[in-house]
Amino acid sequence: IEDESLRKICTTLALKNEEIQNFICFLKQSLQNVEVNASRVQEDLEGEFSSLHAVLDEMKDSMVTRIKQEKAGRVYELQNQLSACTKALESSEELLEMANQTLCSSETGGFSQAAKDIKDSVTMAPAFRLSLKPKASDSMSHMMVDFTQERNMLMGIKFLPVPVTPEILVSECQVCDNTITVVWMLPEPDSKIDHYILEHRRTNHEGPPRAREEYPWMVVEGIRQSEYTLTGLRFDTRFMTFRVKACNKAVAGEFSEPVTLETPAFHFKLDASSAHQNLRVEDLAVEWDSSGGKVQEMRKEKNRTNSPMNSPARLMSPKRAPSTRVGRDRFTAESYTVLGDTMIDAGQQYWEVRFDKESKAFAAGVALRTLGRFDQLGKSSASWCLHLNNWLQQSLTAKHNNKARTLDCPIPDRIGVYCNFDEGILSFYNARTKQLLHTFRTKFQQPVVPAFMVWNGSFSVHTGLQVPSMVQSGQRRNSATSSSNASLT
Repeated sequence: IEDESLRKICTTLALKNEEIQNFICFLKQSLQNVEVNASRVQEDLEGEFSSLHAVLDEMKDSMVTRIKQEKAGRVYELQNQLSACTKALESSEELLEMANQTLCSSETGGFSQAAKDIKDSVTMAPAFRLSLKPKASDSMSHMMVDFTQERNMLMGIKFLPVPVTPEILVSECQVCDNTITVVWMLPEPDSKIDHYILEHRRTNHEGPPRAREEYPWMVVEGIRQSEYTLTGLRFDTRFMTFRVKACNKAVAGEFSEPVTLETPAFHFKLDASSAHQNLRVEDLAVEWDSSGGKVQEMRKEKNRTNSPMNSPARLMSPKRAPSTRVGRDRFTAESYTVLGDTMIDAGQQYWEVRFDKESKAFAAGVALRTLGRFDQLGKSSASWCLHLNNWLQQSLTAKHNNKARTLDCPIPDRIGVYCNFDEGILSFYNARTKQLLHTFRTKFQQPVVPAFMVWNGSFSVHTGLQVPSMVQSGQRRNSATSSSNASLT
């Protein structure tokens, strides 16, 4: 007992020592980060101030140049006016002296003529044509400056604050047509916000994110508005979680509280283990194989088993358990069928299938789980389908219980299947245009599964889709009518 207790103490101490060592490494890394980050922000600060100084110096040079130009213009005007006035004064003084001399002269003979000449000179004198108002003002008050407001602004320079945390407005978020619009707001205006970063993650758990999630966060950067729309999504989980943070030119704020939105959609896989032996199933893609893809797999399995490199112990691992071979011949003969692995027993579901239009035969629809091994889709009461035939001439027919109706419409390369189990409605659409091709109206007595058939061709299934809005609105408009007759219901 003492030995076991001592071992536990040793284990505890070792774990604690490892924890402390990890923390020491973290602290050392933090010290290095402080040095690097401090140098970076200081360099950025000096660069910003240098830019600010450069702007101020440029503005100063420009304004000083304007003052000098204004001064030069006024000096030029006043100098010219001063020169003209000086010359006029000299001329006027000469005339005055001449007039005084004439008055003081004792000669009377030429007085009259001299007085007349002086009078004519005075009339033409520059002094009497001069404007005695300055051509330019000596005031420069219009070029005075008051930088009080700007100085106060400069005094208000400070480090950028961390942006406030946005809040996602759940009531304004929308989930429709495999598109999600996320809307958020800031608790207070912030003119420094440059952009937002939105992160989203798929999850099957409602509520706040857990420490360990199956799916990673996906990031959308550079969002300029307070909303963002994700399009073309495939809803293969029950929910999607979102969070958003605001960023200014320097720093990002904290993430908002995560918001989880429900993403209802029908998601299923193909039951490859029960597919016909001539169908090669890979995930959601199926190709008809004339050589018998599953037969070849069984032969390979047999060869592997007989190989000396494979002992019985190796072959009895859980992944190679004999039970996995059960049901491999669920369909045989000419029933080239494969079923979905998820039952439909309530609600409205929608999925799409893209097929090779050159396939000799192809069908898509739903079937009961009790569909017989030899039953071809649409040839029994246990299945409903849309059937493409390329054997003699190309045709598209709606089939159920071995009765068919030929459809007069262009054959699309992608079909949408809508199943309303509760209402007993099975509709087929052109997946691209959402044009209604055919509707079965029945009453499903048992759960059904997606069902597919292909001969000499291929197809691929698209799941995780919501019922498109155009399909829903079309179903509401056509709720009182049917495109099928009693023989096919």
